[in-house]
Amino acid sequence: MTTTAILMMIVAILVVWGGLVLAVVYLMRHPLEEDTHGDFLDEPEAHHL
Repeated sequence: MTTTAILMMIVAILVVWGGLVLAVVYLMRHPLEEDTHGDFLDEPEAHHL
């Protein structure tokens, strides 16, 4: 492999795994709120306009 290919592979790996790490850290700090109304598929059809 050429130096350029190795550098691009490293950049791609950092982008993918870095994004995963950032997403996990964000969700750990800001957890999703519980849905108190249930799933939207459980509601009657009349409520969906």
